[in-house]
Amino acid sequence: MSRVDYKAVVPTFCNKTVERPNKASSGTLSGHAAGEPFEKLVYRSLKDRYPDNIYKQFEFLNELYSRHPKLTKIDARKSLFNSPTVLFLLSRGDKATKEWNPTNLFEEKQDDTADALYNKDNYFDIIDVKTRNIGKKAMAPNIISAVKLAKMCSLMIDNEDYENIDIHYVEIDWLEDGEKLKCIESHYADLFKASPDSLYINWAAATQIQFHVSDLEQGWQGSKSDWAHQYIKTFVKSAKERCKTMLSRYVCPYLKYLTEQERKEIFGEDSSNISISVSIEGMVGDDEMTEDTLSLLTHH
Repeated sequence: MSRVDYKAVVPTFCNKTVERPNKASSGTLSGHAAGEPFEKLVYRSLKDRYPDNIYKQFEFLNELYSRHPKLTKIDARKSLFNSPTVLFLLSRGDKATKEWNPTNLFEEKQDDTADALYNKDNYFDIIDVKTRNIGKKAMAPNIISAVKLAKMCSLMIDNEDYENIDIHYVEIDWLEDGEKLKCIESHYADLFKASPDSLYINWAAATQIQFHVSDLEQGWQGSKSDWAHQYIKTFVKSAKERCKTMLSRYVCPYLKYLTEQERKEIFGEDSSNISISVSIEGMVGDDEMTEDTLSLLTHH
């Protein structure tokens, strides 16, 4: 259970305003630009409520390494994390970790996992802030890489590492208000309360999971262990379907142009079961399985 009282904190964002990053006369305001001042608002509010426990991700890493100046090797710095899952989600790459020193501190990166981080007694709550201009229709935002999430779940399972981490999302729904942006509604959701089956993986968008926080169902009743297993099952099933689609659209229409030897080079020596019968639907790229697709999946 999270140690952050989201039920009390999140509603306080409603009716709050932030300065518009550019003047209204300057034209369209990008989603990322609008998001930054609201991210800072959420961070400051959490920091005020939990002053000793809220960090930016880079701040936490800087403080952690600063407390252990004699640990300069990569493995030694990694050992400061009690949780392999947390290490995977929060640490920077090996090169950046090796080069870190008190005069070469980490700075905030757009692809950091956490916009805000709650830490106490080896427990971590990763908080990601999403913003939404409700005056415009927009597709659901990128949340997290489905591959990254699968790796996280595998680490949780391999290390029975379920109690050290939570992941929450905060959504700020805003409208323009003159030279300010005003929060109209605010929402929060617990990733581990959403059924893994309900998570949409957009394989065409860098394998990103996409959803609006306000739309994320919260009906999962199982344990975190159950959640991790179910997510991996969901991920593998989705990946398999993606492979079928890729074969149907991008392999099958062109198999007939390859010689038998070229097929063997690509698919291995046993290529006798690969049919060269390609449907018209496969040529135009529909998602139905052609004979080639089914044969490839069955025999290779």
